[in-house]
Amino acid sequence: SHWKRMDIGNRSLVTEFILVGLTKHLEIQVPLFFLFLGIYIITVAGNLGLVTLIRLTSQLHTPMYYFLFNLSCIDLCYSSVITPKLLVNFVSKRNTISYAGCMTQLFFYCFFVNAECYVLTVMAYDRYVAICKPLLYKVTMSPQVCSLMAVIVYLGAFIAAWAHTGCMLRLTFCDANTINHYMCDILPLLELSCTSTHINELVVLIIVGFDVAVPGLTVIVSYVFILSSILRISSTEGRSKAFSTCSSHIIVVSVFFGSGAFMYLHPSSVLSMNQKKVSTIFYTILVPMLNPLIYSFRNKEVKFALKKTLSRNISF
Repeated sequence: SHWKRMDIGNRSLVTEFILVGLTKHLEIQVPLFFLFLGIYIITVAGNLGLVTLIRLTSQLHTPMYYFLFNLSCIDLCYSSVITPKLLVNFVSKRNTISYAGCMTQLFFYCFFVNAECYVLTVMAYDRYVAICKPLLYKVTMSPQVCSLMAVIVYLGAFIAAWAHTGCMLRLTFCDANTINHYMCDILPLLELSCTSTHINELVVLIIVGFDVAVPGLTVIVSYVFILSSILRISSTEGRSKAFSTCSSHIIVVSVFFGSGAFMYLHPSSVLSMNQKKVSTIFYTILVPMLNPLIYSFRNKEVKFALKKTLSRNISF
């Protein structure tokens, strides 16, 4: 066997993994490389642009844009943890990743995917306060509260990522080292372990269950209140204005939670690994690209700030 091995007694342990990638069809590797490179460039440009715009525009220094700023930072890092390695897969004969590299990617992937989940939840709460309790908005979403919420988001994400990665580090990988995926994800790694994965599966169930139930419920309850508030607004103009501040968030949340739940919350026998890989593309690669686009095309304030910034720079 041509795998590198570390002999410990009579057990040989894996020191690197081979990533199968998205597809084995050689004829579509190059087109896919350029497709995903394009997506990655748009993702980086879009999120960097939004981060810069929110930073530079004082009108956008509000709770909603503070969380959007965080969302864009998360998306930027999140896609950078995953896409470059995927791109290598399309152009290399044999794409390997060291054991340490694999665990590092797993940790940061779990960290950013959880952070994204929690930020979207906080954004739903922010819209709820803005529309249902407008008079209390400034007090309820004060800068201190917003900072505290951000700390909780990242702390929660860190705990979840550490729980997943810590459990993974306990496992032993003996001979099998081919990951049928384009990244080090939890489920494909569990399939390779030669020790019991019961605890890991329990941790996945608890954390993913929590990530779907608590944020999911928060988002749904927030929107039930928001919609009932919007429907009580007498003027059509007021209604559409209130709705337009939420619509971008609703779209983003649906794509993210929908594809995530589809991937993790069903018996593993239902979908083949290849179908799972395709659904992972939604929330690991498309969502980080769509977020800035949805938020900039659907928000008048962002469009206005962008025009202003561009015209200021051109007039110099």
